[in-house]
Amino acid sequence: MLKEVIATRYITPLREGGSLPGLVEADDLRTYVMKFTGAGQGRKTLVAEVVCGELARRLGLRVPGLVTVGLDPVLGLGEPDEQVQELLKASGGTNLGMDFLPRALGFDALAHRVGPEEAGRIVWFDALVNNVDRSWRNPNMLVRDGELWLIDHGATMIWHHNWPGAQRFAERPYDASDHALAPFGPDVAAAAAELAPLVTEDLLAEVTAEVPDEWLADEPGFDTPDALRRAYAEPLLARAALIHERIQEAGK
Repeated sequence: MLKEVIATRYITPLREGGSLPGLVEADDLRTYVMKFTGAGQGRKTLVAEVVCGELARRLGLRVPGLVTVGLDPVLGLGEPDEQVQELLKASGGTNLGMDFLPRALGFDALAHRVGPEEAGRIVWFDALVNNVDRSWRNPNMLVRDGELWLIDHGATMIWHHNWPGAQRFAERPYDASDHALAPFGPDVAAAAAELAPLVTEDLLAEVTAEVPDEWLADEPGFDTPDALRRAYAEPLLARAALIHERIQEAGK
């Protein structure tokens, strides 16, 4: 399971994200970008962040470290912003934290060059998890000390919003023509040859085991959190073997 920390101080909201994440300090004296169960799509967004973030990490991509953050709603009593205060009140319990990366800058294709190999690995991974939120308009990547970091995976695995249609959604192609890394000639074939064999049942079981039970409980159609974990793993396992053949790239 993910490391557990307790939020001790709410520092400031980060208004770049639609779900209004916030910067918090925790009892381990570290600073985290916190995403809340009471925001937007709620716990499904957090599940997607964990599954995709931990899968990306195991495939060798850079993702900020993830933790669960315990939140006492009393922390919001002194917050002057009414919207933030309501969000904190609605998010008591277990939330998600991501390591804050100081000195990191937002990715800019005009300022940062990315090689075809790295670009290919990221495009292949985004195709695997059906990430629709890595376009040039909103790259959701940071650059620190010349290294590329992937963030914000809440808008992935769209099939988990409609489990009866999960298999049908998982078989869909991936449109990479608008991907933030499309201009860098991503070598998707090489990425697939390297990464697809790594996506195994055991790896996906390890990744989904990182999701807290309480974010998986009471999902209609599933008797246990473990049954839902298997439902997350199955489309990813099937998709890994064939998605490189279904990536629609610009000009191809």
